[in-house]
Amino acid sequence: MSTTTATAVSGDLKALFAPRGIAVVGASRHPHKLGATLARSLSGFAAAGGRLALVNGRDDTMYASVAQATADGPVDLAMLCVPAPACADALAAAAAAGARAAVIHAGGFAETGEAGADHQRRLADVVAETGIRVLGPNTSGFLAPHAGLTATFVPGAAQVRPGKVAVVAASGGVNHALAFLLAEAGHGISLAVGMGNAVDVDAPDVLDHLADDPATGAVALHIESVTDGPRLVAAVRRLASRRPVVALVVGRNDVGAFAASHTGALATSWRLTRAALAQAGAVLAGDERELVDAVGALSVTRLSPQASAGVGVVTAQAGPGLLLLDDLRGRRARTPELSAATRDTLTELLPPLTYQRNPVDTGRPGPELGRIFAAVAADPGVDVIAAYTLHEPDAVDIVAAVRQSRTAEVPMVLGLAGTGEEVARQRQALLEAGIAVAAEPRGVAAATAALLADARARAVPPSSPGGEVPGGVTGPHDEHQAKELLGRLGVATMPHRACPDRAAARAAFAELGGPVAVKLLDAEVLHKTELGGVHLDIAGPDELEAALDRLDAVGARRYLIEKMAPPGVDLIVGARRDPVFGPVVLIGLGGTVAEALADVAIRLAPLSLAQAASMPAELAGRALLAGWRGGPALDVDELSRIVVALGDLLTANPLLDEIEVNPLRLTADGLVALDAVIIPREADDAQPHL
Repeated sequence: MSTTTATAVSGDLKALFAPRGIAVVGASRHPHKLGATLARSLSGFAAAGGRLALVNGRDDTMYASVAQATADGPVDLAMLCVPAPACADALAAAAAAGARAAVIHAGGFAETGEAGADHQRRLADVVAETGIRVLGPNTSGFLAPHAGLTATFVPGAAQVRPGKVAVVAASGGVNHALAFLLAEAGHGISLAVGMGNAVDVDAPDVLDHLADDPATGAVALHIESVTDGPRLVAAVRRLASRRPVVALVVGRNDVGAFAASHTGALATSWRLTRAALAQAGAVLAGDERELVDAVGALSVTRLSPQASAGVGVVTAQAGPGLLLLDDLRGRRARTPELSAATRDTLTELLPPLTYQRNPVDTGRPGPELGRIFAAVAADPGVDVIAAYTLHEPDAVDIVAAVRQSRTAEVPMVLGLAGTGEEVARQRQALLEAGIAVAAEPRGVAAATAALLADARARAVPPSSPGGEVPGGVTGPHDEHQAKELLGRLGVATMPHRACPDRAAARAAFAELGGPVAVKLLDAEVLHKTELGGVHLDIAGPDELEAALDRLDAVGARRYLIEKMAPPGVDLIVGARRDPVFGPVVLIGLGGTVAEALADVAIRLAPLSLAQAASMPAELAGRALLAGWRGGPALDVDELSRIVVALGDLLTANPLLDEIEVNPLRLTADGLVALDAVIIPREADDAQPHL
């Protein structure tokens, strides 16, 4: 995380990524040492006209210091190849000599323990005192092929050609792995950066730099951990408004630390980071290969903003076409049946036994393939084409066919399978023609899904100021107080009474009538069911007395008597103050199995009604909310209002940490809160409950 107080802008990193001169501090003539390897990597920069100065005070053939090197010309960037204990002094000396940026390659800093952390703190002090921008420590460096700059010691990196894809990776190793995968897929690199320990320059800094970089068409973002969630989200949002961002977040299997509420346990760092980046406009990738397919496609083509684009599938081989269709539908892509007019056109072009409704199976491709693409693209329900074919040059000139049919309004993702130099040339020609290319059905599906996700993200209206919510809410709340607060937000609850003693409980039962729920009422008890503090379907006086006896046995001093709710589907809706990202909201299938199912959707708060309305569609169990087997159907607008209100309530009340409704039951009459938990950020019983 950046230690400087000002947010970096593009110009701040010019000395780092576009220096006039570079000094390698710790250069060596020993071919296997880091300083020698780095000097060789930078030879291309020198050959392109950049100034390269080698610094080693113990070698008479080199400059003794950066200060001495600056006497012969500018040195904007210092590459430090010295051990961790010597880095702070070397950095200070470089800054004093006029260097405005540095890359620190050495390890042995905060990643190694307290001794290394002290070395890293010394670096941070130099940054704060001098204003020099620092990439690293513990980084392999970066690539800027357009400038002929291979500021890394990794062999082969100099072979990566210039292009339109930028890589911003937490790890130097991942940075190079992605750059190499992109190169193999035919994509060049505008900038590829491994952040390392990020004592100063961090991912948001580089993302802000790329927002103003005309050479970058799309950005691949690799995230391992986040220290400042709002700053990262803001940087992604700014960048995604100008060019696509595809994010790969590490940590799918991290269950996180134990949390007090179900909401806290469900909103783990991996899940929340992905949700936050998607809400900011990034497309999410599941692995590095999917990341390459997605960002590669978005670097050459982009759909117009739309919530539900239709995909036309064209395949020259039935088996791979089925794989493609299955993958697309698994990604919830919409593949509408083609219109009668389109099918009439296809009937004139294709043999009668081929399937023509969508997908379109062409059989072995022939000269008519371009007209088939054009017919599918012209269908009113098709917004993007996902196609697959083998490389069969004797049957069809695939590049000519695609050029014949290409339209600016309907982009295409084409899977071209085959091996050899000719296939590589064909794929490159397609990319240069603005066609996204993949090598197999899975890659076509991943690239197509990325275009759809990017279009959906740009179609969602931004969040707007929420409605009126209570302010000044603080202190612990028992269930009765929590439900009274929910009532002020417009959330329905069942009739209930707070009872200070058994006599009041008997009176409440007589008033409400059975059956009722009899509950322990204590703000300090979050999970009443686990304690034996909830008894349901109490229908008569004798059952009431027995339930009260059981509650007394677990230490109850007060009781809640509540009318039983009708049957339905149980949801969980919550808002919590995440230590990294701030206020977040969550919905999912709820009740006592909420954590076991972990079927949730998450958003940052505050959020708009439109953003909240998109959440139920992400649930694996969403069919249960659509009148499953005659059950109740969800009013998405009603749920959206509740989610937005909880997010606004948490945002407006900084002394609240979590608000959870679990379960929120979907009934034939709408949504009703059956239990509610409010966790204060600071316990303050002296404050009134509002």
